[in-house]
Amino acid sequence: MIRLRQIKINVFESSKEQILEKCAKKLKIKPVDIKSISIIKRSIDARKKPDLYYVYEIDIEVENELKVLTDVKSSDIFLKPIYKYNFQITGKTMLTNRPIIVGSGPAGLFCAYMLAMNNYKPIIIERGQDVDKRILDVENLWKKGILNPNSNVQFGEGGAGTFSDGKLNTLVKDPLNRHRKVFEIFVEAGAPEEILYDSKPHIGTDLLRNIIKNIRRKIISMGGEFRFNTCLTDIIYDNKHLVGIKVNNNQIINTDILVLAIGHSARDTFKMLSESSINMQSKPFAVGIRIQHPQDLINKSQYGVESHTILPNASYKLTHKASNARGVYTFCMCPGGYVVNASSEKNMLAINGMSNYKRDSGNANSAVIVTVNPDDFGDDVMAGVEFQRDLEQKSFIEGKGNIPIQLYGDFKNNKLSNHFGNIKPIFKGNYTFGNIRNIFPNYINDALIEGIESFSKKIKGYATDDAIIAGVESRTSSPIKIIRDEFCESNIKGIYPAGEGAGYAGGITSAAIDGIIVAENIAKIYKSYEK
Repeated sequence: MIRLRQIKINVFESSKEQILEKCAKKLKIKPVDIKSISIIKRSIDARKKPDLYYVYEIDIEVENELKVLTDVKSSDIFLKPIYKYNFQITGKTMLTNRPIIVGSGPAGLFCAYMLAMNNYKPIIIERGQDVDKRILDVENLWKKGILNPNSNVQFGEGGAGTFSDGKLNTLVKDPLNRHRKVFEIFVEAGAPEEILYDSKPHIGTDLLRNIIKNIRRKIISMGGEFRFNTCLTDIIYDNKHLVGIKVNNNQIINTDILVLAIGHSARDTFKMLSESSINMQSKPFAVGIRIQHPQDLINKSQYGVESHTILPNASYKLTHKASNARGVYTFCMCPGGYVVNASSEKNMLAINGMSNYKRDSGNANSAVIVTVNPDDFGDDVMAGVEFQRDLEQKSFIEGKGNIPIQLYGDFKNNKLSNHFGNIKPIFKGNYTFGNIRNIFPNYINDALIEGIESFSKKIKGYATDDAIIAGVESRTSSPIKIIRDEFCESNIKGIYPAGEGAGYAGGITSAAIDGIIVAENIAKIYKSYEK
């Protein structure tokens, strides 16, 4: 097949016929000479807004490909590269026990998927509930304020990503095609096929729930096993080699391999690991608020039009270097989304952003966060966790147990809000007015205000006084890194830290890729499980 790049078509005129005509013109052939087309990538070019264009990369099947390639000389036209992911088992060591994966977020799920596919028969333990029961627990928190510490927005089947925007874009460069493999597994499990080619793919929390269940069923069909409501409470090792684990403080499971895909919020597990001589270190992360605007305002800025029926609701990504040298940036932006109560510990309050597949809530929201590092909270392994907890306790107090919210103009003027402006609040979870400046130290408040004012130069109206802000966004990334070597093992042999919680990923796709990388490294040492 022939690959074509830079096929540019007005979004309001884009159709299969238009694509065929553009491709044929570029190849100097007739549309009827094209046997098939396959979209490889699609992005939006809004540089001349409101004139908007899709830019495609497309694979074309024609007769006599070599002649066409010879007749048309262009760097945008070439023979389709052959991409294929290949999982290899080269290990010689026999497994005496089944491998155990802690956590069913993307790192754990995709590690389990690859191991199960290759007959390692993994056991996946998850402290939370399966996704159907987890949804009930989350709704209980949002509607009644009742928190289940082990089954919530952070913990349970699918990990924290289950209640998120379901964003799949990543900056990870992967020449071995793990990225494509992750997307193919998602599509096989029911994700929209467009994620294979959209430049900003996303699934949405409503679709993710069934997709995760389908991945679980597939892993079980290949010999894997899931144990929900099962929390890792200790590791057992001898002479720096893993021999087993304890779960729920009372059951011992023997194992040769433990994959720690624990997520960024497993604070009790971090503490246990630090007391068990696992090499760990604190790391920088970021904290801040969520800000809500009308989605039409973002669409107008990005596309030049407020609303339409063709284009997806627009997103944005903004950065600023504050005068106090802090980095300020938007994170996990949710077009047409919700701000949600994402707490996982009693008497603490954390928030996150979430969108359904259609992204049609009416509001855009994004975290606006400020970098913090060990100079701010100390070098002790658990110091970053305690820094997060302090902010979350203050947030809980400020909101009297609910999500504390404030209009941006009042936040800037250090005054309590008492009414909304023209922007409708869109939340999952109870909320109340509070002064969010009481949550943060001054260097974070100052950087947030400076950053938001700067962002308004890029998106007109961003710093409007009636933008709704909420606190506290504290779970942006893990405050801890679990050290591993070039084979992904910790200092205790047989333990493999993986994913975002271990400090090796920053989103659904990168965590899934890291889970696959860990599975590959296990296969370099161990044979499949044969009992």
